[in-house]
Amino acid sequence: MLILNRLRFASSLRRVCGLGLYVGNDQSVLKHLPSTSGCEAFVTVFTLNGSGSRRSSGVCSKTLHFLEHFKSNQFPATSLLKRRCGMISRTFCTVLKKLHCWKCEARLQTPPAFFCPACLVIQPLDENINFFDIMDCEISFALDVRKLQKRYMHLQRSLHPDNFSQKTQQEQEYSESQSALVNRAYRTLLKPLSRGLYMLELEGMKLEGDPGCGLSLEFLQDILEISERLAETQSQEEASDIWHFVRGKLENLIGEINKSFSEGDLNRAKVLLAEMKYFANIEEKVKDKVSQIQ
Repeated sequence: MLILNRLRFASSLRRVCGLGLYVGNDQSVLKHLPSTSGCEAFVTVFTLNGSGSRRSSGVCSKTLHFLEHFKSNQFPATSLLKRRCGMISRTFCTVLKKLHCWKCEARLQTPPAFFCPACLVIQPLDENINFFDIMDCEISFALDVRKLQKRYMHLQRSLHPDNFSQKTQQEQEYSESQSALVNRAYRTLLKPLSRGLYMLELEGMKLEGDPGCGLSLEFLQDILEISERLAETQSQEEASDIWHFVRGKLENLIGEINKSFSEGDLNRAKVLLAEMKYFANIEEKVKDKVSQIQ
C-alpha cells in the first residue's frame, strides 16, 4: 500500500510573515508529491498558526528535493520554509524507515522516541535527530531557556543510567548513550554562542576553516587593543570596566544575531557569531585576570 506524503496548507494563496514566502492550495501541490512504499512510512505535515509559526515532522528526502524546485512566488524553498518572523521552525527530518520498538516491535512515535509507548523499554540512540527536536524547542536563536532547562531535567530524570542499573546490558548502554546525547544537546543550546554555531551547522555552515570570516580590520584591531589592555592591567577596577564593556557588546550581538537568523541572513549571522566568539574569549580572560589580581 502506498502512503502519500501530506502537506497541510492554507486553502488559498497567501503571504507569510512578510518574508516573501507563499503557500499554495492543497490540491495543486498534493498531486505532485512523491509516494513511498508501505515499508517506509513517511509523513509530512506543515502547520501554519495565527502567529505564523510552522512545525514539521517526518519530511522524506524526496519531498525536500521536490520543494527545492519551487520559486518564492510559488512555494518556499526548503531553507526559507524553515524560517518565520522572529523564529525558525523545526529542522526537516527524515523519519526512520521502520519506527518499531527493538524489543516488542510496537510502532514508535515520531522521533525523538526515547521509550516504547507499549512496553516502556528505552530505545536506541538516533544520532540523526537534531538537538532542537531532542529538547522539544523551536529552531530559534531566541530560544526559551526556561523551557529548555525544564525539558533537560525531565529527560535526565527518565534517562539517567542509575535508573537502569537492574536492567539488561543493552538497556544500560542505551541509557548511557541517550543521557549523553541529552547532555550534549542541552550544553549546546544553553549558551547563545554554541547555539548560534549549531544553527549554522544545521545549514551546512561552519566558522572553522574560515579564520577571517568577513571580519573587518578595524574590528580585529579593537580586539587586539582590548586584549593588550587586559594583559597589562593590575587593577581590579579596570578589569571590571573591561568586563562590563565586553558584556555590553555581547548583549548587543545577541540581538543582532537573532535578527539575522530571523531574516534568513546566514552570512551576516556567521560574521556576528565570529565577533561573539572573540568577545566571549575575552570575557573568559577577564575572569581569569580578576582571580589573579585577587
